[in-house]
Amino acid sequence: MAKTRPGRKDLDSYTIRGTNKVVRAGDCVLMRPSDTSKPPYVARVEKIEQDNRNNVKVRVRWYYRPEESIGGRRQFHGAKELFLSDHYDVQSAHTIEGKCVVHSFKNYTKLENVGAEDYYCRFEYKAATGAFTPDRVAVYCKCEMPYNPDDLMVQCEGCKDWYHPACVGMTIEEAKKLDHFVCSECSSDDDMKKPQATFSASPGADGKVEPKRRKR
Repeated sequence: MAKTRPGRKDLDSYTIRGTNKVVRAGDCVLMRPSDTSKPPYVARVEKIEQDNRNNVKVRVRWYYRPEESIGGRRQFHGAKELFLSDHYDVQSAHTIEGKCVVHSFKNYTKLENVGAEDYYCRFEYKAATGAFTPDRVAVYCKCEMPYNPDDLMVQCEGCKDWYHPACVGMTIEEAKKLDHFVCSECSSDDDMKKPQATFSASPGADGKVEPKRRKR
C-alpha cells in the first residue's frame, strides 16, 4: 500500500459534493471527464488523502471502456463492459460525480434488472501493451465469439452449445418464440423440431445449465 506523503493524512471516506453518497477505498466511482461530451470515467478508489490545505485527492485505478483500449470495441463486448487496467492516477475528489458497481461477469449475467450504475468486468488490461488477462475465454456459436450478455442466444438440446439466432438463420423474434432448438449438426431429417424442453435465454444466465465451452 502506498505511503502517505508528508503534509497529508489518510481519510476513511469522502462525501461526494452535493450528495449524501459516501465513498471509501475499494468503491467504484464515476469521474467527470474534461470533455463533457464523453461519458464519465470509471475508476476504483484505492486511497483517499487530504493535504494541509484541506484539498482531498483520491488515488484511483482506472477501468477502460473497450473503445478506449488499443484493440477497440469488438462484437462480443457488452455495452456495460469495462476492463480493469494497470493505470493508476491521483485525481481531485471533486471530480467524482457518483458511485457505481462493477460486477464480476458471472454476477452481472444473473442480474434481473441492470441499472445505469451497473457495469461488469471480465478482463484485466495492460494499458501500455494492450494485453488482456485472461487471454483465453469460452467461445460459443458457429462464429466462435465470447458471450455478449446484451445478445440473445439459444441453446441446442443436443450438443448444449449456444447460438446467435442470426448465425442459424433466425430472427430475434423467432428465437424468442422457440420452445426447443436443435442445431444443424445435431438435427436429423426426421426429427427437427419435436418439442422436448424450454431453453435458457443465455449462457450463464441460469446456473442449472452449463454451456459447452471452447477456448480461443
